[in-house]
Amino acid sequence: MENKDVYILAIESSCDETAAAVVKNGREVLSNIISSQIDIHTLYGGVVPEIASRKHIENINPVVRAALKEAKMELKDVDAIGVTYGPGLVGALLVGVTQAKAMAFAANKPLIGVHHIEGHISANYIANKELEPPFICLVVSGGHTHLVVVNDYGKYEVIGHTRDDAAGEAFDKVARAIGLGYPGGPKIDKVAKEGNENAIKFPKAVVNDAPLDFSFSGLKSAVLNYINSCQMKEIEYSVPDIAASFQKAVVDVLSEHAIKACKDRKINKLAIAGGVSANSAIRSRMIEECKKNNIEFYYPPIILCTDNAAMIGSAAYYEYIKGERSDYYLNAIPNLKLGER
Repeated sequence: MENKDVYILAIESSCDETAAAVVKNGREVLSNIISSQIDIHTLYGGVVPEIASRKHIENINPVVRAALKEAKMELKDVDAIGVTYGPGLVGALLVGVTQAKAMAFAANKPLIGVHHIEGHISANYIANKELEPPFICLVVSGGHTHLVVVNDYGKYEVIGHTRDDAAGEAFDKVARAIGLGYPGGPKIDKVAKEGNENAIKFPKAVVNDAPLDFSFSGLKSAVLNYINSCQMKEIEYSVPDIAASFQKAVVDVLSEHAIKACKDRKINKLAIAGGVSANSAIRSRMIEECKKNNIEFYYPPIILCTDNAAMIGSAAYYEYIKGERSDYYLNAIPNLKLGER
C-alpha cells in the first residue's frame, strides 16, 4: 500500500459551508470546492441551522461534481470517501453524511467518518509538508477552543479547553455589541488595526485548577459592561479601541497558554488551526512568541483555516492507511468529542 497513491474524496457540511475536495496521499490537494452561505446568514446576524441544512441539500451535488471535475477524476477513481460526522449542526452534518454514505454504497468505496476538529488540525499537514507528530495544536474556531497534543496521526490528547464561550463565539458577540455585525472575527480584526490595544484593560480569565483551560465569557461581559457604563455616563467610546483591546486580551491568553503547553510537554512544535486562527493579531503574536522561545510555528493558509473539505480529506487519509472504516450506520454526532470514534 505504501507505494500506491491514495485518493480521498472528502465532504464537509458541519456548519454553513458546503465543501468537497479530492486529496492525494493526505497532503496534496487536487481540488477544494467551497460554497459559502455567509451572505444569507449575515442577514440574521448568525447561522440559522434550518436554513443552513436546506442550502446544503441544494449545494451538495453540484459541489461534489465540481470537486471531481477539477481533480480530473470520476467517482470510480477515488479510493475512499471521507466525511465530517461531528461535531456541528445536526441537520447540516446529516446532509454530508447521507451524501457520503450513498456515494460509498453506490460506488462500493470505503467510507471514513472524520472528526471536524481532527480535520482542522490536519489542515497543517497540507500547508506544511514536513510537519509530523508529535506537536501541540491550538484549535480556535467559532465553536471550539482546544489545546491538543497530537501524539501521532489520529491520536490526540486534549490538555486545555474553554469552560464557556469559544474564542470565535466571543468575537461574534462582541462584534454584535459594538455594531460591527456578523461574522465577528474578520470584522474585529480589521477595525482593531485602527485602534489602540492598550486603551482599555479588559480582564484575562485564569482557571486556577486548570492553567491550560480558557474562559472568555467574563471578558465578553467586561466589554458589554464597559459599553453600558459609557452609555449611562453619556461618554463617547471608540469602537476601534474596544475592538483592539478586546482582541489583545484574547490573543494574550491564547498565546500564553499555547507556549506554556509546549514548555510543559517539552515539545518544540506548535501549530494553530480553525477559523479564528486566520486572525492577523493571533498569527503575528504566535510568530513572535515562538521565535522568542525557540519553538517551530506552523499555520495553514486562510483558505484552510475556515471550514473546507481538503482538511477532511487529509484526516481521512491517515484513518484509511491505518485501516479505519465506517459502516453504513454512521450517523451525525453534533457533540462528538475529539478522540472518540
